[in-house]
Amino acid sequence: MSDLALGYLSFPVLLVLIFARAPIGLAMLICGIGGLYLATDGTTVFMARLKSETYATFSNYNLSIIPMFLLMGQFATLSGMSQALFRAAQAWLGHRKGGMAMAAVGACAGFGAICGSSLATAATMSRVALPELRKFGYAGGFSTATLAAGGTLGILIPPSVILVIYAMLTDQNIAKLFAAAIIPGILAALGYMITIAIYVRRHPDAAGTQAPMPYRARIKAMGAVWPVVAVFGLVVGGIYQGWFTPTEGAAVGAAGTALIALFAGSLNWTALRGAIIETATGSGMIFFIVLGAAFYNGFLALTHVPQELATWVTSQGFNPWMVMILILLSYLVLGCLMDSLSMILLTVPILWPVISGLDFGMTTEQVAIWFGIIVLIVVEVGLITPPVGMNLFIINNMDRNTPISQTYRAVLYFVCSDIVRVALLLLFPALTLVWIS
Repeated sequence: MSDLALGYLSFPVLLVLIFARAPIGLAMLICGIGGLYLATDGTTVFMARLKSETYATFSNYNLSIIPMFLLMGQFATLSGMSQALFRAAQAWLGHRKGGMAMAAVGACAGFGAICGSSLATAATMSRVALPELRKFGYAGGFSTATLAAGGTLGILIPPSVILVIYAMLTDQNIAKLFAAAIIPGILAALGYMITIAIYVRRHPDAAGTQAPMPYRARIKAMGAVWPVVAVFGLVVGGIYQGWFTPTEGAAVGAAGTALIALFAGSLNWTALRGAIIETATGSGMIFFIVLGAAFYNGFLALTHVPQELATWVTSQGFNPWMVMILILLSYLVLGCLMDSLSMILLTVPILWPVISGLDFGMTTEQVAIWFGIIVLIVVEVGLITPPVGMNLFIINNMDRNTPISQTYRAVLYFVCSDIVRVALLLLFPALTLVWIS
């Protein structure tokens, strides 16, 4: 069997392992090591790579940004920022029809600005918002679907762990990717709020209302979210202005949120220990997936699958936009099988050579940034796409009284909103490139 055929055969083997419920990182590691063993007729190459690849992966300076952003999210949760964000959004929107759900989305967007994880955003904001949504008579499925969708803003609004990984895979500037995600992130939050307004008009019994709050109370609630604005402005603004590197910015953000939590009186030795353990656990999971992807992608590079695929696509003369649409549709399918990080690590090294070889009327850097933001949004959709959307299960585990079938029905409205947003970004690339010089 040729190396190329072996590379293509590895895809169904990987899917079988995933369906057998093997962890994604382990499945990619098995395929990578097994493929290297078969392609090189022995253990010498993969044993050598087991030493060199492991060291090269984990000694990568850019990867240190991931635990820093995760730690920043842990400290932000301890400091009570999530509650302050929800109370502020509730003060201004809660009296509207569906306003409490809109407030939850707004709070998710704000928390996503200081936490680069979708699952962490969804879980944290659910603990804050679900009791309030129940209190004001919001339907269970509508509430859980809203929070699952709002949680996806955690990986789109910078800083984003997934964007950091994408930047490393495509050798792009992290600061420019963060800047490119700002307008799509705002569009996402607005789109979800419009979706909520449509939903409550079609299902009037799904949402209750609260009495309007006095403007003095609203302004006071807004004043409580200054730490979020300060941390976001310092981290993202500092990175974009060149005051410090993305890794340094992540460290500054973690230190800043730690100080805020300390002054809020919520950071003691027990809380600090818990935050560090949670960060280490999350970082270990991400790093293992990165290692598995490194081995598997190394095997694919040896078999020349990405290069052959790119050459074949460009030689066929396919319309670049049709190729892009087919790739995005494949992401929607993959979203039902695996988590967002695994999708990015598995597919970008294969698909980026294909995309970079097509003519979209932009420079290679512009295409890379535009493609990265669109892929990130489609990966978002996978987090809330039935039947295996990760955010859906996270939220449903926190509200076991709501059947997941109700969540599935309500979340389809938010999926439609995401599809409309992807179409807008495809038609108007300037929405992502406006800040890119």
